[in-house]
Amino acid sequence: MHWKTWICGVLMVGVVEGAAWGAGFSWKDTPGKYLDLLYDGRRVTRYMYDYDESDEQRTFETYKVFHHVFDERGEKLLTNGPDGEHAYSKSVTYPHHRGLFIGWNRLRREGRSYDTWHMTQGVRQLHQRFLERTAGADQATAAALIHWTTGQGTVLVEETRTTTVHRPREETVLLLDFKTQLKAVGGEVHLDGDPEHAGFQYRPHDAVAKGPAEDKAKYLFPREGMDPREDKDLPWVAMSHGLDGKRYTVIYMNHPSNPKGAIYSAYRDYGRFGAFFTKTIEAGRTLTLHYRVLVMASAMPARGTVERLYGEYLKETDVEGGANR
Repeated sequence: MHWKTWICGVLMVGVVEGAAWGAGFSWKDTPGKYLDLLYDGRRVTRYMYDYDESDEQRTFETYKVFHHVFDERGEKLLTNGPDGEHAYSKSVTYPHHRGLFIGWNRLRREGRSYDTWHMTQGVRQLHQRFLERTAGADQATAAALIHWTTGQGTVLVEETRTTTVHRPREETVLLLDFKTQLKAVGGEVHLDGDPEHAGFQYRPHDAVAKGPAEDKAKYLFPREGMDPREDKDLPWVAMSHGLDGKRYTVIYMNHPSNPKGAIYSAYRDYGRFGAFFTKTIEAGRTLTLHYRVLVMASAMPARGTVERLYGEYLKETDVEGGANR
């Protein structure tokens, strides 16, 4: 059954792990800190856009924007944040991996390289303002202007990031479309790096890294025997992990309009994964990228189920004008 058919009917009410739905989406902003998306009163996502240079720790915690994902009750985070000490702390495994995030560790302009992954030498991703914020019964959309800057404050990339979250279905925690428009300002920009340190990626909670063996991440690919280090342009990858005695699956969908030659980092047992590519953006031009992330409160689905979900994504997405709805 198609998910739109499943959710039809204004008065329909369902349950996911005891959480009811039916009322629709709403936004709750904590000005200058973060923006929460709620569905029927439960938290779904949190866009972290705070920036605070009051000390070294706060600078580290806020030097780039990212999106958190909450569990099916809207109570606990499913994604990783920078919580803990500075970059070399052992309290969090790779604290620069934060929820849904994007960057390239070797972004080059005019012969110089800038690390928009680890944010070294003062490089930042800084929220400027919200461009759009809408919420209804079936979906919610937010768009933000973000500047990728050098340590001297020069803007390298002007990013317009649009996230659209759709009404949940059975076992769905999050169904999110991620669209980003990266504009090279002030000169040609070359996006470069490696699969471990570049691209749009998802990082689950640090408890996956520190938890028991049964909670470690497992991966599913479009065909048996695929090697993400060698096989390029995979349309999707699914990752399943345990957390707090439950099982979750994240399906990462790469739209075919995105640049070719993409290689997935999809093998780490702590669950950070996503697609990487290299690309040159000419001065004044914009690169537009499309992804879908589906988070489910369930074990790994069958390969055929993921293929069907990816097919639905392609039918529902217009790369020129956004989602066809």
